[in-house]
Amino acid sequence: MTSPATGRSLGLLVCLQCHATVRALQVPHPRCPRCHAHLFQRKPHSLALTAALLLCAAVLYVPANLLPVMYTNTIFDEEKDTIMSGVLVLLHSGDWPIAVLVFIASIVVPLLKIVTLSVVLFSAWRRSPRYRTQRSELYRMVEFIGRWSMLDVYAISLLVALVQIRSLANIAVGWGALAFAAVVVLTLFAARTFDERLLWEAPP
Repeated sequence: MTSPATGRSLGLLVCLQCHATVRALQVPHPRCPRCHAHLFQRKPHSLALTAALLLCAAVLYVPANLLPVMYTNTIFDEEKDTIMSGVLVLLHSGDWPIAVLVFIASIVVPLLKIVTLSVVLFSAWRRSPRYRTQRSELYRMVEFIGRWSMLDVYAISLLVALVQIRSLANIAVGWGALAFAAVVVLTLFAARTFDERLLWEAPP
């Protein structure tokens, strides 16, 4: 099977900032003629950086869902709520649209981003020639979702606000919320550090 032509094989570089396509310059540190950003044939240490960020995100995903995201203090008692217990509270109170939003944005989406980026990263590391187009589309989907990553944090904030209003209690942020915010940031940076062009590298 013939390997597809790539920008590198044609002597072309793509600016990662403004997406301009320019001829490769025979200088130590070429810059984009449009926005003057540094040009790279491939992002430096892309696979290693993305793998490290994904590993940290996967590790923190566990405490983000097991540790309390908030502590509710009332005059009667103190409660600890995880993301899932907060979703159940919303369901039992009849706010199922908000419960579904929090569940998808806070549990499903981060997990899908971690799994999808891991599959794409593994494919780039193996330089597998199969399903390159589909994997490239998967990566672009994750990158697009990453632009809305703060929706996950807003969903947690909405959950905290609803509980506080309804119970007239004081809410304190738990370690689970901090771990969750770290997962969001790490997956966002993982998508940014990955070089999609590695999916089209020819096998060694």
